[in-house]
Amino acid sequence: MGKNNHGDNPVRIFEEWCKGCGICIAFCPKGVLVLNHLGKAELAHLENCIYCKLCEILCPDFAVNVRGKPEAGKADGDG
Repeated sequence: MGKNNHGDNPVRIFEEWCKGCGICIAFCPKGVLVLNHLGKAELAHLENCIYCKLCEILCPDFAVNVRGKPEAGKADGDG
């Protein structure tokens, strides 16, 4: 098992739904995702994620879920 479905990651990949097409990887502006040894998408650099949700929006199999940026990183002055 990879690090895709464990813990409280704000980005989750459902390996059983992923067919390894690579769309999420190709369109990620920060290189957060890679293909693992099984040919499935996997989180590699979550710290670089800007939570744009392109991976979730473009995944044809709904295998990616972006829950949003953790509250600790929220900027002041949102109003």
